[in-house]
Amino acid sequence: MKKPDAEYYVVVSDLHCGCTLGLCPPKVQLDDDNIYKPSSIQRKIWKYWQSFWQDWVPSVCVDRKTGKPRPFGVIVNGDTIDGRHHGATTQISQNLMIHARIAKTILEPIVSLCGGRFYMIRGTEAHVGPSAENEEQLARELGAIPNEFGQYARWELWKKIGGGLVHILHHIGTTGSQAYEATAVHKELVEEFAEAGRWQEQPPDIIVRSHRHRCMHTHIPTDTGEAIAVVTPGWQAKTPFTWRMAGGRLSPPQFGGVIIAQGDEELYIRTKTWTIGRSRVE
Repeated sequence: MKKPDAEYYVVVSDLHCGCTLGLCPPKVQLDDDNIYKPSSIQRKIWKYWQSFWQDWVPSVCVDRKTGKPRPFGVIVNGDTIDGRHHGATTQISQNLMIHARIAKTILEPIVSLCGGRFYMIRGTEAHVGPSAENEEQLARELGAIPNEFGQYARWELWKKIGGGLVHILHHIGTTGSQAYEATAVHKELVEEFAEAGRWQEQPPDIIVRSHRHRCMHTHIPTDTGEAIAVVTPGWQAKTPFTWRMAGGRLSPPQFGGVIIAQGDEELYIRTKTWTIGRSRVE
């Protein structure tokens, strides 16, 4: 028997499990009987992760009238593992089995929390393998809901939540200037409406993107209320690549996620973002 759907969906992304700067549990068993213990930054990120699921999500996913907990679904929007990529030397291990093991350890309790209402979206091939082969295997092991083609990790998700329509995929354009951080996000929303009108399809009420590791959202009014574009923060500290990026090298990393919910009239979003402060002044 199919479980009833939820009016709340939690979206997280960019865990980059397997990176020494990514999300990591308190201890990792390596392939050769060695143990990896997370760094001080990873321990702080892990505390944010625990607070996100144990404190923030339960505080939002409640009945607005009674205050009682309400069921929710979970969508992981890509780059669950870090993979072997770009000649990077920041991996815990070059063995991708370890990356997948870390991600599975982290996400299995989340699948239980949401009662199996669990979806995975494919991320960047450099991280998750050609055609996201590593993410597909992980999604299958976690019991993610497959699409009509039998893909457990899919490229996109069109999802009815409450009375609205949501479109979720991983990639979105980036910028080196905070002054234009909303540009690609708003442009993506406008293009969704243009494509929907071109082919006489229903436009989405909310679109969700990730990849940038930075939270941002824009809104436009519509005849049903408003349409929203939101980008999720990630769960990875600044990598050597980030330290040389325009904009990124000055910005602190962001950690957190997004909740999409059915309101009294239309869908709305709630975002939660933490950061790590500046380096020590010496």
